[in-house]
Amino acid sequence: MLTRLIVNFACLLKASTNYRNTKLFFYNLLENPESRIKSNFNVVMICLVLSSVFLLIYEVDTQFTGIERLFEYFLVTLFIIEYLLRAWLYNDVHKIILENYEKAEYLNSPFRLGKVVRLILAKKIEYIFTPLAVIDLLAILPSYRPVKMLQVLLIFRLLKLLRYFKSLNLFAEILSSKRFELYNLITFLGFLVFIGSTGIYLFEHPTNSGEVGNLFDAAYWAIVTVSSVGYGDIAPKTTGGRLVAMALILTGLGVLSFVISIIVSAFNDKMQDLRENRTYAELKRYPGFVIICGFGRVGLHIASQLEKHRQRFVVIDSEEVNALKARRLGYLVIHADASKYEVLINAGIRNRAAAVLCATGDDVVNVYITLTSRHLNPAIRIISRANSQDNVKKLYQAGADNVIQPFEIAAMVVAEYIGQPVAFEAILGIIREEKQIIMETLIVHSGSVIDGISIFNVDLEQRKLMLVGVISANPVHRKHKNRYKLKNEHFYFNPDPNFVLQAGDLLVVLGRVIAIDYFRDQIEKSRIGNGLKP
Repeated sequence: MLTRLIVNFACLLKASTNYRNTKLFFYNLLENPESRIKSNFNVVMICLVLSSVFLLIYEVDTQFTGIERLFEYFLVTLFIIEYLLRAWLYNDVHKIILENYEKAEYLNSPFRLGKVVRLILAKKIEYIFTPLAVIDLLAILPSYRPVKMLQVLLIFRLLKLLRYFKSLNLFAEILSSKRFELYNLITFLGFLVFIGSTGIYLFEHPTNSGEVGNLFDAAYWAIVTVSSVGYGDIAPKTTGGRLVAMALILTGLGVLSFVISIIVSAFNDKMQDLRENRTYAELKRYPGFVIICGFGRVGLHIASQLEKHRQRFVVIDSEEVNALKARRLGYLVIHADASKYEVLINAGIRNRAAAVLCATGDDVVNVYITLTSRHLNPAIRIISRANSQDNVKKLYQAGADNVIQPFEIAAMVVAEYIGQPVAFEAILGIIREEKQIIMETLIVHSGSVIDGISIFNVDLEQRKLMLVGVISANPVHRKHKNRYKLKNEHFYFNPDPNFVLQAGDLLVVLGRVIAIDYFRDQIEKSRIGNGLKP
């Protein structure tokens, strides 16, 4: 009967939406590193922990009043509730019950409730002995007034801050990553202290006119000496004692140097993780941004233009030199391989990124980045760089929305305007944003008066506009030269005057804002029967 009640209750919890939502809320509050509510909770807990420490220190010389004691009880109660909630979140008890029950039903074997209870207790005990859970428990004990000696555990209340400070938590991870090396050095250091303590006790015993009266004083002197502190309250008088001191100082310096070098190297290894964590945290605050993959010459110019237009972006580059260059310029940088799933997922490609720009100098890498990006987010806009014409089709097949060939574009501009320096300087001025001229696209609407007429008859020169090219998917234009392949269209650069415009074509023009807006209005009005007047 009891077994049936427990199994039914476990099924009820599994099906309960309220239970799942409640557990999810406390998970976001206490454990989820990406949750904003956890950040606010951490700030509150840091203030409360520090308040409790100051309160316990204040109690040493001053008797608590009623309000102070109530505040201390409130803090301890909060610490206990937090401890129990974390133990609850550590695993799902109802899942253990149902898994064992279903297994027993499938194998047609008896369901042993005692075995399940032992499994549940084993999991909870496993949590109790995790380092941070031990610290949480020991942080509660100093408030137990009947046992005054427990107030020595006040230090664990300070260690509780490890839960709420990411940097302190990182320091603990660094020490944990180098525990093998540190254990060996600590063992060797303990061996040195033992030898030094024994030697100084034998040579500096009061029977030899020394100052070391017991083994505790000997151990105290050895630790102070090996750490190079040297308070001077106990000084060796005999020749043997001085030789022990000299040996201990020299050996201790070597051991401490090893310890420092190990910690420094571990910090250098983890510093990259710390920078990336800060970058990921910064990106989470952005509602939308662009991912630039590759920070070479092209990536650098893209970043500078995005920065100029106040567009948020993050740079991803696997080359340390490029990452450092981007970091010096104050950009958000992730030093990693952008073709890897976890890198793009952490960068926010699935929810916050608006576009991916593949700007590396290697077409193969750009293909891999495009494939990965398209797989992770089918709706995201991907613009890729291609250095070879042979790879353009591959990039489109990989999922790129647009493929840009910077060297081919530069060659086309130079070839077309080599004999027209004024036009060439004008285009460069627009690109560098040195002129009060903009580049815009105007659509050829069906039924407008420019639909079906040649570029010569549009007479853009009289309208103080300059034609850069035409973007079109219409196959009738394929006979014209200077055709540049886009995904499903072609860009016809500086087309011939006899180029006949068709509905759906896009005119890419240069000119002042007032002239472009006026021409656009004329095109719109012509669709409803008004004539197009120059």
